Amino acid sequence: MKPFDVYPLLDVEPVKASGCWLWDKDGNKYLDLYGGHAVISIGHCHPHYIKKIEGQLERIGFYSNSVRIPLQDELAQKLGDLSGYSDYKLFLCNSGAEANENALKLASFYNGRKRIIAFTKAFHGRTSLAVAATDNQSIVAPVNETENVLFLPFNDEAALEKAMNDSVCAVIIEGMQGVGGVQVPTDSFLKKAKSLCEKYNAVLILDEVQSGYGRSGKFFSHQYSGIKPDLITTAKGMGNGFPVGGVLISPKFKEKHHMLGTTFGGNHLACAAAIAVLDVIKSENLMMNAKGIGDYMISALRKITGVKEVRGRGLMIGIELDFPYEAVRNELIFIHRIFTGTSGKNVIRILPPLTLSKEEAEIFLHAFASVMKKLLVK
Repeated sequence: MKPFDVYPLLDVEPVKASGCWLWDKDGNKYLDLYGGHAVISIGHCHPHYIKKIEGQLERIGFYSNSVRIPLQDELAQKLGDLSGYSDYKLFLCNSGAEANENALKLASFYNGRKRIIAFTKAFHGRTSLAVAATDNQSIVAPVNETENVLFLPFNDEAALEKAMNDSVCAVIIEGMQGVGGVQVPTDSFLKKAKSLCEKYNAVLILDEVQSGYGRSGKFFSHQYSGIKPDLITTAKGMGNGFPVGGVLISPKFKEKHHMLGTTFGGNHLACAAAIAVLDVIKSENLMMNAKGIGDYMISALRKITGVKEVRGRGLMIGIELDFPYEAVRNELIFIHRIFTGTSGKNVIRILPPLTLSKEEAEIFLHAFASVMKKLLVK
């Protein structure tokens, strides 16, 4: 048997990592500015993280989600305190897709409706809301869009207001679109979505799976707008590479037994990983670092010839080029040994660990500028 080949893979085999750096089997050193789709939030192999997980290894053999696990209480407490959502409750699961599915289920339980509003170029995991987010992807919604899901233009307040009525169950939007090329919702748009959901008793779901956990410079990207959504979904950077996801649930939802379920959610290792991430974000002031280094990089990138637009907040950055990204990405990885991500046909995505230093950012900026100059001369 062989792996099911659905991911294009780079011909690089990492064997060790530390902070923002990786080493391959041949001893080559790489700067990681992608962090496995934003999952590496506190740096590769952080010592506090490793110690926390090692302390729970002996418990992996007797896990059950039907018994009390005190680490879940500790995680919920620390997450509430650091995020500013201490009055919300936490449901733990395993991934962003599972978090979004449970959020949609909660929304339907709340108002008994089915119709969902999402937005073009959105991506909410391999869920019932999966949609073709970019021109070169073939992900489509496996539901009847005309009956259950309506996709509206992103940041279009008039379209949203026209579509809202008392048949809408929920509005779901990313804190910043990831797969969609790092598109940022305006504060005005998020406030309009909040007010319309309140008017029609619909549920506002903020998908912060990629844009959350300090990456934007605030704990969640939507916090720049000042709104408080009804449900917030999170994953990726939550576990620094360990599979864990969650839904932050506002007090308007009343829980009851058997309302939601999960097989592996909230296990000892996942909780230990997630607690370690929160500990390090707080103790090392990583939200402040993400904001400062991100602002510096965005400003510098906007001055480089050939860059059409730079979007994002903190250390979630989309660099839109005037031409397809392949040559730039290949030069960065195979010549300069720098990992980056991509979106669509011409967007380079930057999602490094939140520990990225100014010196490491300078390494990338110098390499990126030289690659752009080289390619534009051709």
